[in-house]
Amino acid sequence: METGTAGTTAAAGTETGSARPMRADARRNYERLLTEARSVFAEHGTDASLEEIARRSGVGIGTLYRHFPTRQAMMNAVFQEALASLLQYSGELASAEQPCGALVDWLRALIAHAGEYRGLARALMSASTDEKSALAQCSVPLREAGERLLLRAQRSGAVREDVSIADLMQLTNAIALASEQAPEDGELADRLLRLTLRGLRAEDPAG
Repeated sequence: METGTAGTTAAAGTETGSARPMRADARRNYERLLTEARSVFAEHGTDASLEEIARRSGVGIGTLYRHFPTRQAMMNAVFQEALASLLQYSGELASAEQPCGALVDWLRALIAHAGEYRGLARALMSASTDEKSALAQCSVPLREAGERLLLRAQRSGAVREDVSIADLMQLTNAIALASEQAPEDGELADRLLRLTLRGLRAEDPAG
């Protein structure tokens, strides 16, 4: 996934593997698979059975794999809408009066996204070590958007110069994963984020 509908089309593919538009029946299968994938992921997490998704969609597992060669390719397509919203939000934050506050709001949004489905945070953390994976590729526009917010906060003097957006995105995934494993503690993510923010602050040269 690169951005927007281009990534969705790439993830969907066609029955021949070419870039031609899908036939009407193939498009219907694709949309049904996406709809059922969202439901199954919401019920059972991102490790849910792909066979179950195919069964609910009324297609064979071979049809599923023609559209989505890997689990990550399916996850990529399922989360396109959320990713588009995150990119739009980063654009809105780019002109915020408080650069550091804008970065914090962005990190909170990333944590909320990573915690939306059980298993997603873990998958995102794993994908960061495999640059060729669908999820790693879908993170590229997010990383670029977040880096712009980080650089703005660093230039304002509020955030340390040695902080990288890659580290921040890993931290947000780790926080989401920790919260997923402690669902009874609704304040855990915010507490962990506050601890993280303490480590981001630029040192006062006068101190």
